[in-house]
Amino acid sequence: MKKYFRLRDARNFLGQTVTVRGWAYNARSSGRIVFLQLRDGSGTIQAIASQGSLDEGSWQAATELTIESSVKVTGTIREDRRSPAGLELECTQVELLQKADEYPIGKKEHGVDFLMDHRHLWLRSKRQAAILLLRDAIVRAMRDAMHDMNFVLTDSPILTPTAAEGTTSLFKTDYFGEDAYLAQTGQLYIEATAAALGRVYDFGPTFRAEKSKTRRHLTEFWMLDAEAAFVEFEENLEIQERLVMKIIERVLTDCHEQLKILERDTKPLAAIKTPFPRQRYTEAVKKLQSGGAKIDDGDDLGGDEETWLSKQSAQPQFITHYPAKIKAFYMKPEPGNPTHVLNADLIAPEGYGEIIGGSQRIDDVKLLQQRMKDFGLKQSDYQWYLDLRRYGSFPHSGFGIGLERTVAWIGRLEHIRESIPFPRLLNRLRP
Repeated sequence: MKKYFRLRDARNFLGQTVTVRGWAYNARSSGRIVFLQLRDGSGTIQAIASQGSLDEGSWQAATELTIESSVKVTGTIREDRRSPAGLELECTQVELLQKADEYPIGKKEHGVDFLMDHRHLWLRSKRQAAILLLRDAIVRAMRDAMHDMNFVLTDSPILTPTAAEGTTSLFKTDYFGEDAYLAQTGQLYIEATAAALGRVYDFGPTFRAEKSKTRRHLTEFWMLDAEAAFVEFEENLEIQERLVMKIIERVLTDCHEQLKILERDTKPLAAIKTPFPRQRYTEAVKKLQSGGAKIDDGDDLGGDEETWLSKQSAQPQFITHYPAKIKAFYMKPEPGNPTHVLNADLIAPEGYGEIIGGSQRIDDVKLLQQRMKDFGLKQSDYQWYLDLRRYGSFPHSGFGIGLERTVAWIGRLEHIRESIPFPRLLNRLRP
């Protein structure tokens, strides 16, 4: 079977004749020569179509094609230091597969709403493609890191009968006459698989019906949830550190081109080291108050507070031991200080705020029942979850890391909407 040629491998084919299948993202004519900028999803190259070197049909195709027309071009790879990639393709044949209509996204400035309405086309731009490739590298780094730490990938359901963190941000749907909800997290379910496999994680879409228009909120986003048996609070933080460092190492090694396109200064990423600094919630609140924030001890940290804190350190930082009343029912109280819990949020630097939330979980069935009562939850809805504490309960901890927030920080994106192919926002369900 003939090997499929990809432009990212073009330098390996110097002096050879190849066939490129892709799209024309730019074209200009200079008399008897047409200069084509071709892309195939893996890379780009400048192609030179000379009338004297082409048959009549190929020359007609080269002169008629429009921006984003799909093409099949055959030619020889040559070195050319004048071209951006240092290579060019001398065309011997050009086939116009489909002549594109006038492309709606031009070189002029477009508003955000226009670009989001045309997201299906905007993705073809160099910047958006670079973000998607960065996202892919981060996903692979996450999976590799979890594998290296002996975590097993398991799946958790998207349709659930109960809430994991709160009932105010659930998308409700009908499940054959019964109420069901789109999952906020797979955590409760992977606590069950942790009892079977020890260390587990899931990776999939999660949903929050939060009426928020901030630059870091989506209603549908991807999250990696991890749960580890016999891992307590401190070790849980170490696992998160190793995961983040794996992501940074991977993108600094494999994503030079993408980070350059995004104009991402990589020095702040390269300077990140472990262990990450940490401070208790009460300390963070005092710092915020001294910085002029209107926050009281006992209030949850919002986006503004997280942004301020994230600018106080060049390193990711853990904010630990939040008040129990503002955190989820399953978080284990701090020994000797039961009004606070063994939890931590990892705040990314450079103004990006929380990317990971985690905690040690309650492993005592009576305490968990009391916490459910305090939160007004029906124990009958959580009998299977309580069973995990009745049949071989064990100390365990876990966390969830948001993929899009991580991509936004690593790529230094202005808004989270660019970190996912088709963002779902408060005011956007299409395309």
